[in-house]
Amino acid sequence: MTINLSRRKFLLVTAGAACTTLVTGCPAPHVAPFGHRSSYGTQIIKPQHWNTVFQSVDAALQQVRDQRISPPRAAYNYSVATAAGFLAANGIVQAYGEPFGIGAGPREANPEVAYGIAFAEAAAEVFQQPFLFERIAFLNQFPNNEAKSLGVQWGKTVGRRVCEIRTNDSSEPSEVNYYLGRYGRRSDVLRWRPTGPFYGATPGPAFASFDRALHPGQGKMKSWTMTNSSQFRAADFYDPASPEFAQEFDTICHLGAANSTIRTADQSQIALFWEDGPWGITPPGHFLYIGMQLLQDRGLSFIELARAFALIGMTQCDASICAWDNKYHYDILRPESAIRARAPQLGNPDPRVKRHPRWRSYIPTPEFPAYTSGHSTFGAAAAEMIALIHGRDNIAFSGRSPDEVLWPQLQGVTRHWSSLSHMAEENGMSRLYGGVHWLLDHTEGMKAGRAIARQAFHTIFPQRA
Repeated sequence: MTINLSRRKFLLVTAGAACTTLVTGCPAPHVAPFGHRSSYGTQIIKPQHWNTVFQSVDAALQQVRDQRISPPRAAYNYSVATAAGFLAANGIVQAYGEPFGIGAGPREANPEVAYGIAFAEAAAEVFQQPFLFERIAFLNQFPNNEAKSLGVQWGKTVGRRVCEIRTNDSSEPSEVNYYLGRYGRRSDVLRWRPTGPFYGATPGPAFASFDRALHPGQGKMKSWTMTNSSQFRAADFYDPASPEFAQEFDTICHLGAANSTIRTADQSQIALFWEDGPWGITPPGHFLYIGMQLLQDRGLSFIELARAFALIGMTQCDASICAWDNKYHYDILRPESAIRARAPQLGNPDPRVKRHPRWRSYIPTPEFPAYTSGHSTFGAAAAEMIALIHGRDNIAFSGRSPDEVLWPQLQGVTRHWSSLSHMAEENGMSRLYGGVHWLLDHTEGMKAGRAIARQAFHTIFPQRA
């Protein structure tokens, strides 16, 4: 199939790039090819394993980094693109059932072409980036024939269809940082408020002082695999006057402080390693990255790999919906607020619950409620899903931070895990070492993440007989 770049298309693309440069001072985001140092796939994929799925996922990871997209929104973007790619390829090979009614595609079409085009079509919508030159480069990898032409046509159809399915899914109003009446606010002492002033490493993450709460509507978004956004809602948070809360207060006060004397060097490194702030691929992207690393040499067929990343992408989105539903339903303050400002009002008789006005968390405290932990929910969902796809949890592996520029302390650091569940537990605990979460945020997030992954794996894309 010959790609005709018309004068109109060329002008549209170059004009868009020029506008982006004028508005942001930076060139329009682009996708670096495999082998380039800006490609995430280059860091972890062996050349013989590079394929259409990894190429597409890598493009999405780069866009999240380049556009500085927040974690919940990044999870949404990953899910739409990976689902579209799989549904297009599966429509042709008909290997799995699916609940979205996409139907059968042309049997003669090339499923890899269909995957790449559907992925790009959906990604163009959610990232608001045309990917024109990337599509041309992708299609040039395939010989010009009828299978390619049919794959392009079917891929466009499915990509657009997936975007239509997600129309009115509450994702657009959820993108803005306003409550808009979706959740009520607490009226008691546990109510979340930003503490500030926020701070950041250079060139690491930073937050503006007293920024608006991040995406209060995310928890009301239509889920992919859950029956509803509150299906795995956590139990109530602690009574602030309880012994359990006093213990958590004391633990985080000492363990998570910027100047902690009990946090070990390894725990400090863990806090930074998993921080995944707003300068990189975010926590959902980090787990797609780990999925690429671990699934590349499992001998999965193309359609099995496409299914795997659709499931990881969709459950990362559902993990964000679940965690953000909990966050704004319960509206629980962060440790920094309790320790620095509100301890006297908590009504806890334990003498350890006292105000420390100069206390600061080791990593930046995010600008949204604590309960439950998004990190823990993302990590548990990803670890459980990769274990189900891989066939076992006890996989020993190691990894480096995909975005070492965030924290210069991580350059050259490699972490080692004995299993996927070990990796997920370390990821979740990193938020306690960093002083930004309560232990209950972590344990309830882990529980929900695992449940989301198990339900999705066993119900969403069943293998056809």
